[in-house]
Formats: sequence, C-alpha cells, structure tokens
Amino acid sequence: MIERKIVEQRMKELKIQEYIAGDLKNSGLSHIKVQRTPLGEKIVVYTARPGMIVGRKGQNIKKLTTDLKREYQLENPQIEIAEVENINLDARIVAERIAMSLERFGSQRFKGVAHKVLTDVMAAGALGIEVTISGKVPSMRAKTWRFFSGYLKKCGDIAISGVHHAYATALLKSGVIGIQVSIMPPTTKRPDDVKIRAPEELQQPASGSVLGASPSKLVAGEVRAAGDVRDASGEALQAPQAEQASPSKAKRPSRSRKKADKQASEGKPASETPGEKAAEKQPRKKKETKDMKEAVPAAAIDNTAAIADTAASAGGQP
Repeated sequence: MIERKIVEQRMKELKIQEYIAGDLKNSGLSHIKVQRTPLGEKIVVYTARPGMIVGRKGQNIKKLTTDLKREYQLENPQIEIAEVENINLDARIVAERIAMSLERFGSQRFKGVAHKVLTDVMAAGALGIEVTISGKVPSMRAKTWRFFSGYLKKCGDIAISGVHHAYATALLKSGVIGIQVSIMPPTTKRPDDVKIRAPEELQQPASGSVLGASPSKLVAGEVRAAGDVRDASGEALQAPQAEQASPSKAKRPSRSRKKADKQASEGKPASETPGEKAAEKQPRKKKETKDMKEAVPAAAIDNTAAIADTAASAGGQP
C-alpha cells in the first residue's frame, strides 16, 4: 500500500509539472519543483522571464493557482517564481529559444540560428554543446543536422549525470521540426580530468618535522642554534634521539664464527674451512692408493712362503 501511495504521489507531481509547462509555453521555463509542506503544496517555477509568468498585478499567478485547485484538488497551492542565473547554460531554455527562432525566421536560416546558439553557450563557460535539428529542413526531404562545439561526453555515467539534455519542437508550414540540445556545464567533474602539478607546487617538509617539534611550537618559539629550539616560555625542545638498534634486530654472528672465536680464546688453532678440508682430501686419497699398491707384492710373497711351509710339514715336495 505504501508503494502505491508513493507512485500515485509521483504521478500527480508529474502531471502538475506537465500542466504548468503547457500553460507557460514560450515564457523561458526551465524546470519545476513540487514540495509538500504543512501548509500545503509549494510549487517553485524556475524561469528566464519572471515578469511574463507573474503578469500584470499577478493575474497569471492567480489564474494558475485557481486552475491547479480545480484540476488536481490541491488545498492551498503556493506558487513561487525563481529566476535562472545563466540562461545560456540551461538546455531547456536554449532549445525553446531555437524553436522560437525557427518559427519566426523559417527553416532557411537554421544554420545561422544554430551557430549563434553555439557561440553564446560556449561564451557562457560551458565545456561543450551539441544541437541536433531534424525534420524537413531546409527542403521537403527530411534530414538531420548536427552542430557541436567543445567537449561533450557521450557514454558512461557522466553522460547521464553530468550532461543536461532537453527537447523542443517547432511547428512550421513544412511540418514539425525536432530540436535536441545537450550541454555540459562547467561544474561537471570529468573522471578523466587529470591535473599535473609542477615541482614548485609540491609541499616542502616543514623545518619542525626534522627537530620533532610541532608547527605551533616553532611559530611561538625561536631558533637559538642548529638543533636548539625553544618555545615561547624559553624551555628547550629536545630533538628526538636516533633510535638504537635493538639486540633482537642486530646482526648475530654465525656458528662458525663463534667456534673460531672460542678456539682463539683457548689458544687452539682455528679449524679449517670446508674449502681447505676438501683441498686436503685429494692428496690423502692418492697417497693411500700408492701405499696400497706397494703393499700388494709383499703380501703376495708372504702368502707363497706360508703355502711352502705348509706343504713341507705335510711331507710333500716343495
């Protein structure tokens, strides 16, 4: 039920806006806001010509208030008129101005009208503008003419939220002419807008950061000498001492180094390095192999003599 009430309220506001826009046609209407207050509905009309909407002695406002009460059963509608600051940056006002110019001067001068609008909008500070005129312009065959200037986003979320779109129609003898206007105001923040700062613009580190003093103390104090900063009361501000390396973070000696130091303290010769041990192993192996080769014939002779003695003791021939 709540959703239905919200939808009905929005539909009612949309119908009120359409009715006011149709009643105030060709009066420089920009947009309309409907607000609910405890006293009734407050309707704010933004326009480029407030005097035309108010009328002489407020006749137009009174008539519009009476019509809203009768058509939409509004108890106490309060209509306020607000003037648009820059009409050249409002897409709806620009589209309506093009339509009025085409109806006044005809379709033969549509190019001059479009280029005049481009010049005025860009001079007002817009980032970009695009005007599309479609219909039987300037001949009896329908065409679409596109005029653009500056920079305009066509895709992405920025093309929806950062670009103002408006539509208008002009009734000519040859038929209805459609006008579409898209304007990117100067307040739009582009996602691809990157600013490159010069090295001079970069902030230099404050002198107090080196000494560890706050900027307020540096302003109130005075520098006596290099590294000597005093505040307003004359008390010295000590600079932070350099952090001493903790024992856990200090580089510890390796086990081989500890062993070498221990042997040196006991008066023993230092142990050989693994490289020296590997170098000594090669000649030792060669020496052992040579001794074994020399010992083989002597062992063979001893075995022969032992066999001969065994045979002689058994009574055999040697």
